[in-house]
Amino acid sequence: MGMIKVLIVDDSAFMRKVLSDLFVAAPDFVVVDVARNGNEAIEKVQKLQPDVITMDVEMPIMNGIQALEAIMKIRPTPVVMISSLTRTGAEATIQALEAGAVDFVAKTAGPISKIDNIIDEILEKCREASKVDMKRLVMKPSPEIQWGNLPTKKPSSERYSLSPSQSAGERIVAIGTSTGGPRALQEILTQLPTELPSGVVIVQHMPPGFTKSLAERLNTLSALKVKEAEHDDVIQNGVAYIAPGDYHMVLAREGSRTVIKLNQELPIGGHRPSVDPMLESVAKIYAENAIGVILTGMGHDGSKGLKTIKERRGTTIAEDASTTVVFGMPKSAIELGVVDKILPLHNIAAEITRQLQSRHGGV
Repeated sequence: MGMIKVLIVDDSAFMRKVLSDLFVAAPDFVVVDVARNGNEAIEKVQKLQPDVITMDVEMPIMNGIQALEAIMKIRPTPVVMISSLTRTGAEATIQALEAGAVDFVAKTAGPISKIDNIIDEILEKCREASKVDMKRLVMKPSPEIQWGNLPTKKPSSERYSLSPSQSAGERIVAIGTSTGGPRALQEILTQLPTELPSGVVIVQHMPPGFTKSLAERLNTLSALKVKEAEHDDVIQNGVAYIAPGDYHMVLAREGSRTVIKLNQELPIGGHRPSVDPMLESVAKIYAENAIGVILTGMGHDGSKGLKTIKERRGTTIAEDASTTVVFGMPKSAIELGVVDKILPLHNIAAEITRQLQSRHGGV
């Protein structure tokens, strides 16, 4: 294989130099050029045709989001956003992932940003991004999903109204994902009906702050209520809980209720939150009434947890290679032999709904 051609886009001369030196030192990258703003980036993408782009979010003249949207129209190219660890940076990053960015790396905010501790992450994510088929970042129309005669949407004023009888449901949907996950989650959650007879628990590999912005964004788009999980949250039907960055999320029983417990035990496979402990706790409590789902992502997180759900006769689903941004996590689970159904992303919500309906006896 040839060298990976990278274009660096950043308004900071210091960051352009640091990133250039980083890639020059790597044996498999070549820096084809640098750009100071979005306008320059668009021109150089067309001229130089890089394999991957690192893109700063906040830049003068044309910011990273605007440049990304233009590049996706002119010459779709894998982009890894370089984001600041701020609320504004997190919100912009979620917007960038929706617009077609493959992934992002969060750097410490400040006049001179430190990236020493994320060098390996930048290189790894750019390597993976350079392999991505950009056609997979285009969402496909999903089939219409029917759930009895229940509406798929409710006015926002009614969306959060859940009766006490809806708490601690008998079923649970547990989803694990990483690279490409925000768009995949949007595809699934926006297709699930409000009156879902289960809660949904989600682990998305993301740093602190970004998971809150992701939850808020998905909440505005979905019929379900979507929130960043909090310690001792009670699982309710029709609510999706996203594990907060830097915390593992597991479920526990307290009397008749199922509650969320957050902890900061050591990262597992470099991840906190990790998918495996969440799925294992789900299997322990819900057994055959659990639906475990592994979506796009690097690595093998989630395979062990999905195996536990399978062993307890729950339902296991993995995203098909044809729609993943990175096939790592689903591939690992499939090769382990613990997946019941392998489905393209646009069919997963319908399958979740069918599984829940078959166990719910119709509504």
